[in-house]
Formats: sequence, C-alpha cells, structure tokens
Amino acid sequence: MRLSRFFVDSSLSLGQHELPEAQAHYIGRVLRLAAGAAVQLFDGSGQEFRGELLEVGKKSVRVELREQFAGLAESPLRIHLGQGLSRGERMDWAIQKATELGVAEITPIVSERCEVRLKDERADKRLAHWRQVAVSACEQCGRSVLPLIHPPLLLEDWLERVEAELKLVLHPVAEPLERHARPASLAFLIGPEGGLADAEVEQAKGRGFQAARLGPRVLRTETAPVVALSVAQQLWGDF
Repeated sequence: MRLSRFFVDSSLSLGQHELPEAQAHYIGRVLRLAAGAAVQLFDGSGQEFRGELLEVGKKSVRVELREQFAGLAESPLRIHLGQGLSRGERMDWAIQKATELGVAEITPIVSERCEVRLKDERADKRLAHWRQVAVSACEQCGRSVLPLIHPPLLLEDWLERVEAELKLVLHPVAEPLERHARPASLAFLIGPEGGLADAEVEQAKGRGFQAARLGPRVLRTETAPVVALSVAQQLWGDF
C-alpha cells in the first residue's frame, strides 16, 4: 500500500515531531488519517523519512520518524526555465508539469506581450501559490528536492542574470533541439500566451541564447515547457 507522503518546511531528523497546523488539518480533517497510520515525510534536503502518526488532533499532529534514507536522485541535467507569465491555470499547469519533469529553477518572465501584471502584495501571493503548486507536485511525483521558484522578473533582467552552459529560446524557425550538444546545465526561455516579440528573441540571442524548435506546430505557452523539458530529459537527462 502506498504511503501518504508530505513535505515539511523545516529540517527533519529521526524521532518525534509536531507538524504545522495547516498540515495537521489536512492529515486529520481532509485525509482523515488516524494514529497508527504510516507516513513518509521530506524536507527538501534530498532525504526521506518514514514513520507513524502518534497523535492526530484538530490542530496538531505528532509523528515519530523511524527510518531515514536518500530520496529520488535529481536529474543530472540542471534546467532553469524562464516561463512567460500567463493567466491563472496556465501558469499553474506550467509550474506543476515543469516540477514533475525535473526542472531545477523556474522564473516567471514579464515580457512585451504578457497579459498579466503583478505588483506588490498580489505578486507575493502568487509567488506563495506557485511554490505550493511545486510542493504538491513534488509530493505526487516523488521528488525529494523542491525546485526554486523565483519572483517574476522583466525579460531583460533575467537574460542578464541567468547562467547555464546552453541557453535556448524556443522559436518555430530554428534548428531542432536535438542538434545541440549535451550540456551540463540548460536555460530555456518560453514566451507568454502571445509569444515573444521578434525584438525579444533577438535580445535573447544577444545574451548568448540560441534559437531551437520542437517541431512543425506552434505550441501553447503551457504546452511548450512540457514538451521542451521532456525532450531535453530524453536527450540529456534522466529519461
């Protein structure tokens, strides 16, 4: 029987721990787990812990961790995804699937054709939401290390800061992705719903990016990272 698996945002070790109130509510009130249930916890360090629920209350849960072991290894290909900022569920989907596909870092990109503008408190709330999307994806897919979700950046700022051995911008008129040599690290730039402007593609090229295409069809902004990351992991990663 598959164990219930949860992320805990604090350092774990063998022994007894009291879980945060939000998780206590989810475990006790939503999943209705009771004392004696087996659970598996991880803290993002790459380590996993198995144990048993000792007490389950309305606002608190106590667990005893009895086994520690190395979690799922990360992909040998470190990928930083620069994802054009899009509306609502499209952005959630891109972050969720990118997490499942082993991306190491995600930066939402604000570009010319973005239909979304986030400022101050709203931006903070969206960032917290995206990080929780990534946490949930890690809990589901078995990853033991969380991807870094950065605050949104203007395209020009991200292009200046991002570092990778191979930098690619997706474009329908370019060499196929597989023509590139195997890198140790990879940066992908994917446009928003309206795509990147021609000037932005040229701007990326001026910062060391190379154009690459995935096939003959133009993909939606939320589909492109799924395909790009899958192909990259197949070519150079752990697929």
